[in-house]
This record gives sequence, C-alpha cells and structure tokens, in this order.
Amino acid sequence: MVWHGDSEMAPTDLIVLPGGFSYGDYLRSGAMSARSPVMREVIARAGRGVAILGICNGFQVLTEAGLLPGALLPNAGLKFVCRDVRIRVENSQTPFTSAYEQGQVLRIPVAHHDGQYFAQPDTLAALREGDQIAFRYDNDNPNGSLDDIAGIFNDRKTVLGLMPHPERAADGMHGGTDGQGLLQSLVAALS
Repeated sequence: MVWHGDSEMAPTDLIVLPGGFSYGDYLRSGAMSARSPVMREVIARAGRGVAILGICNGFQVLTEAGLLPGALLPNAGLKFVCRDVRIRVENSQTPFTSAYEQGQVLRIPVAHHDGQYFAQPDTLAALREGDQIAFRYDNDNPNGSLDDIAGIFNDRKTVLGLMPHPERAADGMHGGTDGQGLLQSLVAALS
C-alpha cells in the first residue's frame, strides 16, 4: 500500500490503482488523484515498462495522468450504475488477458457514475489499429461508452485501464469467477 502523498515506493512488478471515488470525485473523476505526489513515480515506472492496472476510478486516474488516451465522462443516463455487465475480450495476447480466449464473454460488475469512455476519432482509430482495445461491452453498454469500450491498453500493452471490477468477480461465493482470468494472467506474466 502506498499513500497518495508519498513520493517514493519500493520496487514492484505491478502497480494497481483501485476504484474508490478519489477525493470524492469533486472536480472531475480522477483529476485530483492524477496530480498526487505518488503519481510522478507511477508515471516514471510506466515509462520503464512496469505493469499498471487501473480499475474504475483507477482508469479515470490513468486517463487524467496521460498514461492512457481519452477521457471518462458522466454516464449517458447521468446516473450511477451498479450491476453485472457482459464484456468481451478483444485482445487476449497481453500480460493482463492471456488466461482468456479471444472473443470470450465475461460477466463482471460495474459501479460508476463517470464511466462513459470518449476519445477523438483519430485516437479511437489509433486504438483500433494498435489492438489496444482490451474489452468491449457485449450488447450491454451501461454508460454510453464510445465503440462500447470497457477497457484499453497503452501502446506497449503494459498499462490497462477498465471500468468493470474484475476483483469483484474472483470468488464464486461473491457471485462469479470471470475476473479470475485477469488476476491469473498477471500472476503468470509476472512470475
């Protein structure tokens, strides 16, 4: 665990920016966290190829920090959405997704108000061309995300941001295990 006010962190193979309404999302979701002292080190580590995973608010922080392109806007319905959704694996050839099959459909929960992914047409074209779209909502877009995008990679596939919460779908006793593949992929890649 690293505090947002820290400016250093121990060597690590993976950095996870979790969900959680950082700074109450009072300004813009993730905007204030993206300027926290620790983010200078996160950005530096990303530049060195350290794997970084941003879930929900963590995805918002990654876009606000410039580690991923685009922005997360308020949901199309302007309401908080909290339910399971179906997402499709678009790229299974990364350290984050290797335990999944290409095109596999997963049931993963979402819980957000500002999850509508938006990018300019040239950015969207670059994401498609670079095979950087990690997950798409599968006929179940809860927020109006452009091109049904639920998660994206950076161009090196070392940074992943996604709105659904795979950690909430990692134990059958909590309703599902479809998120386990992401965690298993990371364990295999970092072992």
